[in-house]
Amino acid sequence: MRAVICGAGIAGLALAGRLHDVLGWEVVVVEKAARPRTEGYMIDFFGPGYDAAEAMGVLPWLEELSHPVSEAVFLDEHGQCNARLDYRRFGRALNGRLLSIMRPDLELALRERLSLAVGLRFGVGPARIDPAGHGVRVTLTDGSVIDADLLVGADGLHSTVRAMVFGEERRFVRYLGYHTAAFTFDDPYARDELGERFCLTDTTERQMGLYALRDGRVAAFAVHRSADPRRPADARAALYHEYGSLGWLVPRALAACPPSPRIYYDQVAQIGLPSWSRGRVVLVGDACQAVSLVAGQGASLAIAGAYVLADRLAGTPRIEDALRSYERVWRPVVTDRQRAARKTVRWFVPETERHLRVRRAALRFAGLPGVGRLAGTSLTGKLRPSLGRLASPA
Repeated sequence: MRAVICGAGIAGLALAGRLHDVLGWEVVVVEKAARPRTEGYMIDFFGPGYDAAEAMGVLPWLEELSHPVSEAVFLDEHGQCNARLDYRRFGRALNGRLLSIMRPDLELALRERLSLAVGLRFGVGPARIDPAGHGVRVTLTDGSVIDADLLVGADGLHSTVRAMVFGEERRFVRYLGYHTAAFTFDDPYARDELGERFCLTDTTERQMGLYALRDGRVAAFAVHRSADPRRPADARAALYHEYGSLGWLVPRALAACPPSPRIYYDQVAQIGLPSWSRGRVVLVGDACQAVSLVAGQGASLAIAGAYVLADRLAGTPRIEDALRSYERVWRPVVTDRQRAARKTVRWFVPETERHLRVRRAALRFAGLPGVGRLAGTSLTGKLRPSLGRLASPA
């Protein structure tokens, strides 16, 4: 069997490794970007993806690339703490099954674990997709053609495969009213100020987070409300406009902000479509299950979804039946996380001072004995215990 996977991100790389190593498939991964992505932000990695990474044998690499985070603190314009969340307590609530890792590093670990037999091609993507007998024919942007038994769209929120096979993007995107950005910069003073803390501005309408990386750089993560889902032509100028009036270390971060091409910038949105597969074409990761950064677990769900898809393909004779089975068992998990995100989105970046005060009170409450475990359970939900069952063909 041969699979073509479009997208060398988290879901695509996880699936490529699983299809080759477990099923023995021939796998080609194509990625329209010219090189692996270096832009991105820190994620809290836990839940079903943690279990899947452990089962895939990649967890030791993730642990090596993870960053120690002692706490998340919300600071006023003078750098004074208004609220905090103890990450060690949170980690204990998850039985230690929590890592803080940069998205590019997570991709790096998955990419380095790939067999040399897996074809990995950058700077090329799908130009045409056609049914071909019991498979699919993919014409690539460089003119080459690949006949495969399965085509997987693992190419993210703005999926080309989804647009070509299922319809234009606007039909499936649910914009949540935010823009987000991330970049890294060098600033020894800021790094010393941050230590092992994840520091966020305690502000309404917009929020910038800063944290130190092991190589001496500082990473910035920003999110702000916007009625317009369109991305700006100049991301750097947009960041100055939105965050220029904030205090503490934000002016230093903006002054060191790199040019727009080196800034990760996107809208905050979810994806929902009636079916995740059509014939021998299937979607995985953010292409079909984006929950948005306000829900958390996006990377975790990407790896876990790829794990479930591969195991369904391994245990189901007909590919089409395996694709339907994958969606039947995995869609409810994604739907649950998307629903939770929409309910909590107003607290991610509070809209008013009253909402800000409520969030501070909630964080103080989370520090009480026993509450941390409850919070960990609510974040993980029923996902971790069910991964093994979901990955076993019905």
